[in-house]
Amino acid sequence: MAGSTGSPAVAGFMPPHILERIMAHGNARLQQCARATLLADAQFRLRNASAIQARPFDSRKPGQAARYVYSANNEQVLPGNLVREEGDPDSGDVAVDEAYQWLGATHVFYWQVFERASIDGEGMALLGSVHYGEDYDNAFWNGAQMVFGDGDGELFNRFTAALDVVAHELTHGVIEREAGLVYADQSGALNESLADVFGAMVKQHHFEQSVDEADWLIGEGLLTDRVNGRALRSMANPGSAYDDPVLGKDPQPGHMDDFVRTASDNGGVHINSGIPNRAFYLTAIGLGGFAWEKAGRVWFDVLTDPRLQRDGNFAEFARLTVDCAEKRFGDGSREARVVNQAWIKVGVLS
Repeated sequence: MAGSTGSPAVAGFMPPHILERIMAHGNARLQQCARATLLADAQFRLRNASAIQARPFDSRKPGQAARYVYSANNEQVLPGNLVREEGDPDSGDVAVDEAYQWLGATHVFYWQVFERASIDGEGMALLGSVHYGEDYDNAFWNGAQMVFGDGDGELFNRFTAALDVVAHELTHGVIEREAGLVYADQSGALNESLADVFGAMVKQHHFEQSVDEADWLIGEGLLTDRVNGRALRSMANPGSAYDDPVLGKDPQPGHMDDFVRTASDNGGVHINSGIPNRAFYLTAIGLGGFAWEKAGRVWFDVLTDPRLQRDGNFAEFARLTVDCAEKRFGDGSREARVVNQAWIKVGVLS
C-alpha cells in the first residue's frame, strides 16, 4: 500500500461546477435541488458520517460478495433501513435492486480480473443506501459505504441507473486503500480519472464489450431526455459529453495545452481528469481487445505500486505506467510503446 488518506474525502460523482451552473441557469425548482445538493455535500464533509455503528458481516468466502442495500427513505441519515442483503430476491424497489446488481458487478470485476476480494482485498461488505435526501443530485462513497440520490427527475435520473457511476464511486474506496491520492490538483484529477477508468472497465466487463464496442462514456443514462448530452464525461473525446443551455458545455480538456487552472472543485479534479482519461482510452484502443486484459492491468499495477506518491502528478503517474508496462510486457515491447505514445499524445510526456 502506497499510502493512506487517514480521514477519507467524500468524493461525489457530480462535479460541483455543474450544480453551480444549474443554480445560475436552471428553473426555480432545479436551482433549489442544486442548492440543496451542494449544501448536503458540504454538511456531510463536516460530520463523521462515514462511521457505521453496527457494520454487517464481511464476506467469509473469497470471491463471494456480501451486499447490503438500505433505504434512507428520502432522509439524510445513514445507513437507513436494510431492504436487501446478499442472496435475497428482488425487492421490487428499482433503486435498491439496481444498487444490488451493480455492487455485485463491480465485485465480480475486481475478483475475476485482479483477484481482489472487494474494496479492501479482504472481503469487505459492500453497503449502499438509496433514496438519500429529496431530489438529491449526487452519489458518493463516504469511506464506508455507497450513497445514492434519486436525482431531480428533470435533468438527472436516479444515480443507481448507471453501472459506471456505482463502479466509479466504489473505486474511490480502492484508491483510498492503495494509493491514498490527495484529492486536490493533479493528484486529485488522477484520483477522479482512476475512478473513471475502472468504472468504464467494470461496465465493459459486465456487458462483455471490447475497446472498439464500448462507448467510453461516464454516466451514460444518467441524463434525462431534456438534456442535450450523452453523459457527464467522455473518455474518448473529453469536452464533448454535453452542451446544454442549463448544464453548459462539458469543460474537460483532453490535452495539457488546455489544462484548466482553477481554485474551485479542489483545483479542477473533475475537469482535468479528462487528460489522463484520454491517455487510458488511447492506450486501450492502441492495444485492442478487452481493456482490462492489458491496459487495465498496467493501470492497476500503478495503482498498487508503492512508488505512486499521494501527491503524484500526471507526469509521475505516466512514467510509472510506462515502467509497469515494460515490467509486465518487456522492455521495448509494443505495449510499453503504446502506453508511452498515449501520454505523448495528451501532452503529458514528450
